[in-house]
Amino acid sequence: MVQFNRRTFLSLTAGLTFAPLTRSLAAIPSRPPLLRHEPFTFLFITDTHLQPELNANEGCHTAFLKARTIPADFAIQGGDHVFDALGVNAGRATMLMDLYKRTANDLTMQVHHTIGNHDCFGVYTKSGAQPTDPFYGKKYFEDQFGQLYYSFDHKGVHFVVLDSIGITADRMYEGRIDAQQLIWLKKDLAAQPAGTPIIVVTHIPLVTAVEDYDAPPEKPQKHHGISVVNAHEVLPLFDTCNVIGVLQGHTHILERVDWHGVPYITGGAVSGNWWHGTRYGTPEGFMVVDVENGVLKTRYETYGFQSIDPHNT
Repeated sequence: MVQFNRRTFLSLTAGLTFAPLTRSLAAIPSRPPLLRHEPFTFLFITDTHLQPELNANEGCHTAFLKARTIPADFAIQGGDHVFDALGVNAGRATMLMDLYKRTANDLTMQVHHTIGNHDCFGVYTKSGAQPTDPFYGKKYFEDQFGQLYYSFDHKGVHFVVLDSIGITADRMYEGRIDAQQLIWLKKDLAAQPAGTPIIVVTHIPLVTAVEDYDAPPEKPQKHHGISVVNAHEVLPLFDTCNVIGVLQGHTHILERVDWHGVPYITGGAVSGNWWHGTRYGTPEGFMVVDVENGVLKTRYETYGFQSIDPHNT
């Protein structure tokens, strides 16, 4: 092993120039001081994928019963309420939504809803639906839960719920925040008093490392559906305000990635591996989020579901 002392190092680096440290730090955002807020707890319940098969209805029922025993101000449903509205006929889609709404009565708390890709009706041509159908695409979600993207305030914290589902011209989906929503998002963030703590919710992740450990698809996907393809247009908006956390669904894993001081937290799935056990070690469950002093502290609650057809990953 070669050892270097200070004199050797200086002789080897003589004549070299180094960029000032301040240049490497220039990209780190400078945010205003955080405004104070009241502490509170809420639930992040995502990817329920409710269906009559695989005991999914009983699984959701059990999860919701446990959720309501946890002291929380409200819940946020992170998308993919049902499985699946994309590729089925109107009768099946209606049955799934009715089943979800009956089961969700178990929560007995206020719920804010996020649209997921499986919450869009008839997009796949195999559904037999036409774009002229009265609740085609996102109308299926809107008719049941309201706005596709919106914001609300709670105890001094501003929440932003995004629509991350882009329906493509060839009747598929991709992760995307469309141009109209970007304009709205910029205005909504700019309207908040400087220093307001902000929490963002999206179904398809803005930031994730899942493609580094997820098995690659057997054939290349035509559209980018695992994360938001234009996240580069969204993330810079968070550099000038106090986003204290982004909650995400879709991948059915527990994950946290920090970027520019913002934690991007993916919250597992009530359905685990689509009701087939664990998904890369993440069991069926939901997330409890404590918000205090501008910090999100999360814990994952399982509820004892046992798959009748386990395919653990």
